[in-house]
Amino acid sequence: MKFLDLAKVYIRSGGGGAGCVSFRREKFIEYGGPDGGDGGRGGDVWAEAVEGLNTLIDFRYQQHFFAKSGQHGMGSQMTGKSGDDIVLKVPVGTEILEEDEDTVIADMTEVGQRVLLARGGNGGWGNLHFKTSTNRAPRNANPGQPGVERTIWLRLKLIADAGLVGLPNAGKSTFLAAVSNARPKIADYPFTTLHPNLGVVGVDGREFVMADIPGLIEGASEGRGLGDQFLGHVERSNVLLHLVDGTSEDVASDARTILTELAAYSPVLMEKPRVTVLNKIDALDDETIAERRAALEAEIGGPVMTMSGVAKTGVTEVLRALWSRIEPTRKPDAEERPDQPWQP
Repeated sequence: MKFLDLAKVYIRSGGGGAGCVSFRREKFIEYGGPDGGDGGRGGDVWAEAVEGLNTLIDFRYQQHFFAKSGQHGMGSQMTGKSGDDIVLKVPVGTEILEEDEDTVIADMTEVGQRVLLARGGNGGWGNLHFKTSTNRAPRNANPGQPGVERTIWLRLKLIADAGLVGLPNAGKSTFLAAVSNARPKIADYPFTTLHPNLGVVGVDGREFVMADIPGLIEGASEGRGLGDQFLGHVERSNVLLHLVDGTSEDVASDARTILTELAAYSPVLMEKPRVTVLNKIDALDDETIAERRAALEAEIGGPVMTMSGVAKTGVTEVLRALWSRIEPTRKPDAEERPDQPWQP
């Protein structure tokens, strides 16, 4: 399945049916009069977050969603049938934006969450509603209200507990493949990863979701390389794992490049907890590891862990460091709160 995280969609709710002008005329019935029914209501357009989806690829092949209009009213005080609603099923983590791609209509962060995008028009009144003591044979009825037509954008931001960031070929995909069942493409050239990957990671009996995004380069916030279009997928993460290629000649400059791009994209990313790791230590001797680790710590002003994703050296310690920052954000399970009374 192809990955698509941005889609433009055209929606329109159904118009209301027109009211009916009708009169009751039956043989041997003493009292006649107006009996026109109301028009049916137009269908609504909804969006719903569902399980089992992690891409917007369905909206590449269908961009127009028009709800049915309500039927017109009929005689004998019969109301027209209401139009059927349309539901856009989107992955959890989808943002719904106005046509300007800036104004947020809704943020779908929970399974089953629904939001009304376009309300259907009300049906018009039949002439029965216009009967008065002085106007016993009204010959007018209301037309139905028109539907609402609008253009929206769907933007998917994957929901993960931890997000992987780093320069191309920093070893992000190798690390994700080593700690989860995800099978991202791995090769010895940059920009191997072309779309985000998700993996479920386990450590000490605990599990969390990790997202790997394509590598960033200097100037990504200005559109260079793959640009910053994928940074939104780590924006929801509770912690960032910053991998630095230990075989690079200038690890401090590499780390500075990533931090600069994160700050240019959003201050929110810079405020997130971050675990910085010097990767690929299996290709270095102890003296080089110590030297480059010290240079990296001086650059970021904090501790740096060491790891080899290929040799799986130090991987467990990195996962534990990530979990220590993720655990406070998790809601306690019911069995972990014995002080609360049981409820059915």
